[in-house]
Amino acid sequence: MTVRTFYLAAAVIGTIVPWLLFGTFFAQHGPDIPLFLQSLFANGAAGGFSVDVLISIVIFWVWSWRDAARHDVACWWMVLPASFFVGLSLALPLYLYLRERD
Repeated sequence: MTVRTFYLAAAVIGTIVPWLLFGTFFAQHGPDIPLFLQSLFANGAAGGFSVDVLISIVIFWVWSWRDAARHDVACWWMVLPASFFVGLSLALPLYLYLRERD
């Protein structure tokens, strides 16, 4: 297995696993986005984890934007919707996949 294949597999897993959990939430509560966002900060542990991930995503955006410019990474912008609709578990391995040359 090449490292590029590993990054692609990680991106797939990083999409499926969070969406299994998100799917469970939406199956129980319907498409209640305000409740979903409120649940991210339901207690100190959830809030701390949520803020940690959100800060990490912003730092990743800045770093990957600069890195993509330096290394001529095509389709860098794909990490933005990936992080909005799934999270860092998809955006990071997706970027590494795009950055890795065959």
